[in-house]
Amino acid sequence: MLKTDLKSYNNHPYHPGAGIVKRFLWHYINSFVFKTSLFPVYGIKNTLLRLFGAKLGSQVEVKPNVNIKYPWLLTIGDEVWIGEEVWIDNLVRVTIGSNICLSQGATILTGSHNYKKPSFNLITGPVIIEDGAWIGAKAIINQGITIGSHAVLTTGSVATKNLEPYAVYQGNPAVKIRDRIIS
Repeated sequence: MLKTDLKSYNNHPYHPGAGIVKRFLWHYINSFVFKTSLFPVYGIKNTLLRLFGAKLGSQVEVKPNVNIKYPWLLTIGDEVWIGEEVWIDNLVRVTIGSNICLSQGATILTGSHNYKKPSFNLITGPVIIEDGAWIGAKAIINQGITIGSHAVLTTGSVATKNLEPYAVYQGNPAVKIRDRIIS
C-alpha cells in the first residue's frame, strides 16, 4: 500500500500569476492594511486592490481583517460587501458579481490537494459567485464551484457542488433546502 510522500510534492505547472517582488509587496500590504482593523477606509483598500491588478466595480466595501491571497486574480462587481475575517484564498481566478454579500468569516478556496496521489498534488479551480448571491457567516466555498445568481449559502455551510440560481443551500455538504423567493 502506498503512503503519502510529501517530499515528492511538486506544484508544477501552477504559477501565481505575478513575480516574486509583486507577491512580496502584496504580502506586506495585505498584512498591514487588509488583515488588520487599523485601516477601516474602503477607498484606500479599493485603490490598493486596483493597483495590484484587481478589477473592482463601484461601491465595494472591504471590512477589517480580510485576507486576499492574490488581488491580480480577483474580479469584483458593483455594490459588494466583504465582511470581517473573510478569506479569499484565490490561487486562481475568483469572480464575484454585483450586489453580493460575503458575510463574516466566509472562506473562498480555489485550491486543495489530491489525496489519491502519494505526492499530494495541488489541484485548483476557479470560483464564480453570480449576481445577487449571499454567502453566510463562516460558510465555505470549495474550488471549482459556481454559486448561481441570487443563491444563498447559509451560515456555516460548505459548498462542494455548484449551487443553482435562486435557491437556498444549507449543511455540510450544502444541499438545497428551498427556493429563494424575493418579494
